[in-house]
Amino acid sequence: MSSVTNNQDIAASVLAKINTRADAKEASASGDMNSRFLTLLTTQLKNQDPLNPMENAEVTSQLAQMSTVDGIERLNKMFQSFVDGQSAYDSMQAAALVGRGVLVEGKKLTLTESGAVGGFELDAAADSVVLSIKDAAGLEVKQIQLADVKAGSQNFIWDGSAKDGTRAADGAYTVELTALAEGEKVSGRTLEFGPVTSVIRGAAGTDFQVGSLGIFKYDDIKQIL
Repeated sequence: MSSVTNNQDIAASVLAKINTRADAKEASASGDMNSRFLTLLTTQLKNQDPLNPMENAEVTSQLAQMSTVDGIERLNKMFQSFVDGQSAYDSMQAAALVGRGVLVEGKKLTLTESGAVGGFELDAAADSVVLSIKDAAGLEVKQIQLADVKAGSQNFIWDGSAKDGTRAADGAYTVELTALAEGEKVSGRTLEFGPVTSVIRGAAGTDFQVGSLGIFKYDDIKQIL
């Protein structure tokens, strides 16, 4: 955890320095633009025909143009600062997930001496949910029954007890989901547990390596445990 914290502090320091240099550069560019505009306007006023001076409306229009240009510059700068800040915040949030357990879509369930953690997701509330845990041969080892389950993602723990009263062998199993509401089938899917082992930053966004399960997007993570 200390290494993650150090990395976050270093990243924040670097981002702050980059933003400071960018702000100074943008401020200089904006100042130069305003200066050029004022110089041009002053020149027009000095060289105008005394018999045909610039109308008040024309002067007001040019001043309004300068105000609009400056306003757009400021708006762009504020928006870019927001985007940069959000990107930095997302990076810190992503780094905080390293080492945490998450649930992603999948059918596997790994049993250890401490038990097994799994999950499921329902598209609507269900009166009854049946989780059928099967071994490598496809034989049902355990059946977990739940009642009155809300829509959304849920997690469950299997202590390893088999339906015949014995303890199932440690190893890999699969889970099948059946959910009903007033006798009608409710669509859903099983979720698989895994630890976030690394964060991958790319042009398309942030991805997460979830143990041996593979690489997932943030939206693929259904629950953080």
